[in-house]
Amino acid sequence: MPTTRFLFRIGPRSVPILRLWGVHRERAWVDLDDAPGGELDALFGGSRIRTPIMNIESWRIEGPFRWITSIGVRMSIRHGDVTFGSSTHGGVRLDFRRPVRFGIFRPPALYLTVDDLEGFAAALVRLGVEGVDARTTRERT
Repeated sequence: MPTTRFLFRIGPRSVPILRLWGVHRERAWVDLDDAPGGELDALFGGSRIRTPIMNIESWRIEGPFRWITSIGVRMSIRHGDVTFGSSTHGGVRLDFRRPVRFGIFRPPALYLTVDDLEGFAAALVRLGVEGVDARTTRERT
């Protein structure tokens, strides 16, 4: 089965800031490998997290976010989760069964601000990962 790629939403105001992390359209995506034993591969500029799909316990769509707190590569001091953030429209939080490797850290969760939040969540459901849409407001497109 094929790999499905989801691009990050990058707003024009965020481009100069995201360049600090090496983020541009060609280096800002998440791949979901649909094959048995497949993996999630998230690339965000110079940062990358990979984990087997089977390691994803659940997903949760959240947002929208404030610009100042949603742009760049971030790690929560309180919870240890990592964010690959490119826009304010919202993101998908992935909770892991086992923390994943991210440099010297082992985050238990990852936020991804992909452009197609609903499509990404639906792809996870097709791969057997359940979740919830917990946004405070819904964007109309």
